[in-house]
Amino acid sequence: MNWTRTNLAALAAAGTLVVAGCANNATGGGGAQTPAAAGGTAVAGSGPAAGSGPAAGSGPGAGSGPAAGSSGPAVSGSPDLTIMVGGMSKQIYLPYMLAKQLGYYDKAGINVQLIDEPAGGDATTNMLAGQVQGVGGFYDHTIVLQGKGKAAESVVSMLQNPGEVELCRTDLKDQIKSAADFKGRALGITDTGSSTDFLTQYITTKAGVDPATTTRRGVGAGQTFLAAMKQKAIDCGMTTEPTVSQAISTGAAYILLDMRTSEGAKKVLGGEYPATSLYMPTDYVNSHKPVVQKLVNAYVATLNWIQVHSGAQIADVMPASYYAGVGKDAYAKALDSEKGIFNPTGLMPPSGPATDLAVLSAFNPAVKGKTIDLSKTFTDEFVKAATPLG
Repeated sequence: MNWTRTNLAALAAAGTLVVAGCANNATGGGGAQTPAAAGGTAVAGSGPAAGSGPAAGSGPGAGSGPAAGSSGPAVSGSPDLTIMVGGMSKQIYLPYMLAKQLGYYDKAGINVQLIDEPAGGDATTNMLAGQVQGVGGFYDHTIVLQGKGKAAESVVSMLQNPGEVELCRTDLKDQIKSAADFKGRALGITDTGSSTDFLTQYITTKAGVDPATTTRRGVGAGQTFLAAMKQKAIDCGMTTEPTVSQAISTGAAYILLDMRTSEGAKKVLGGEYPATSLYMPTDYVNSHKPVVQKLVNAYVATLNWIQVHSGAQIADVMPASYYAGVGKDAYAKALDSEKGIFNPTGLMPPSGPATDLAVLSAFNPAVKGKTIDLSKTFTDEFVKAATPLG
């Protein structure tokens, strides 16, 4: 039995979570749906709304961003683009909303509509269906797509490492000491086909445990993830900041594996693992190069801005809803502690694609045994040509 993300959110809000799962398969709310049908929420257009953060180049502001479903004013004569992001409030996807809050989409001369979709797998499905032009998700999806005979590529790399953390319930600390103890356990993932699903299968396989002997359950992130732990629907689960800080601060969980640093990613995954990127269908990239260039200009500027501002300054710019659960100070502290995950240039890390391929080849049937041309899964063309925003 599968639970949709709507079910999860409602149950989490009610303080009760029941998740049904089947061993040998991941359960969740996956499925091919349009953005509206999938529960994807349009969260912001280009251009800061009243009360939002400052324009580019100014100091941090205190206001929050627009409410869900609203759009900023369109820039007349600028191209329109829709991007679906696999969990907008996660710090690993910070550049998407931050670019909007800083006014960088406007400065780049492009109208961007951001749609929040909790799971990267569903976002990719919507991209392939032509519902959106690009996805804010993990780079590894482009490798899986090539293995399935489809062509998509990352046009800007935003994270050098995943920023993911495997948390386990505190009451199981004496029982689960490594991934080798995952047999028979319920493991939380964002959703079926998401990068947390990929990475969970990899760390399980690497530890000598067949993923088929576990139950992978799609529990989302944030409050639905925390509710799943509280109700003991999952034993361990993979998530990111600010959910990690909230789970640790309440004593609900402990850290089993930490991929928020290069050292941690190398220990768990064998090397640098490029994660968050903007990926798009290759046909679209080739036929809309001026539009893609404008978009990449905005993200390169955003990545540069992150490097020279503190967690507190970044938090000042972000909508208040992004740190509502954990608190603004904890949100800022988490940003400071994992700031190294953000790519300072936007260029694909040279050794990164090979690591992603090695991880996927260990378990993923779409990739395992296939010949993958990594040069076709990303391009640095637009980052190298990026120009400063005026």
